[in-house]
Amino acid sequence: MKVLIVEDEIGIAGFLKQGLEEEGYEVLVAHDGSSGLEITRKQKVDIVLLDWILPQMLGIDVCKEIRKVDSKTPILFLTAKDTIQETIEGLKAGANDYIKKPFSFDELVERVKIHFRNENRNDILSLGRIKIIPSKHQVMVNDQEVSLTQREYELLAYLIKNKGKVCTRNEIINDVWDIHFEYDTGVIDVFMNAIRKKLNLNKDEELIKTIRGVGYIANDIN
Repeated sequence: MKVLIVEDEIGIAGFLKQGLEEEGYEVLVAHDGSSGLEITRKQKVDIVLLDWILPQMLGIDVCKEIRKVDSKTPILFLTAKDTIQETIEGLKAGANDYIKKPFSFDELVERVKIHFRNENRNDILSLGRIKIIPSKHQVMVNDQEVSLTQREYELLAYLIKNKGKVCTRNEIINDVWDIHFEYDTGVIDVFMNAIRKKLNLNKDEELIKTIRGVGYIANDIN
């Protein structure tokens, strides 16, 4: 698996590169935003670890540019920025996750592993007019493909796999985000709003229903 680190602090970038290579990953490094973006345009990477404050081009802008042509490659921000507004700004730009500086290397490795988990890629997941084909990483609505980010895809698949069951916000944070400590679950609502918009679902539609104060439930409506 190929990891791209876009980090202007040479010491941090070198430490992460060495550690991830020891974990068995192939690692590429860029020290400014423009160079990092250029790498993504020239070769396939499996995950991007992206600093927010970078020379030449901010990480948030790099993220937006990547998402114009690539909706699937996971992007994780490595940043000291952690207010809700900044988090939402990054998520809307297409980021999948945040790792707040300073962070432990073990935490980073675990976050990276989330995105490389093996899934059952043979079973088609369905919910009413929505269909997920894991082997092709495709989401279809009325047989028309819909483009979702990696995290949107994971959240939708999780709800469909658990259809008929109320999935609490804490369960979603634990199982989809793989975060097992106190965390603002409001980010889930940001992703759900994006999913509904892309799938053309209104907020009150029964296919994916909000259970106020609790979470969400996916229902097969015939």
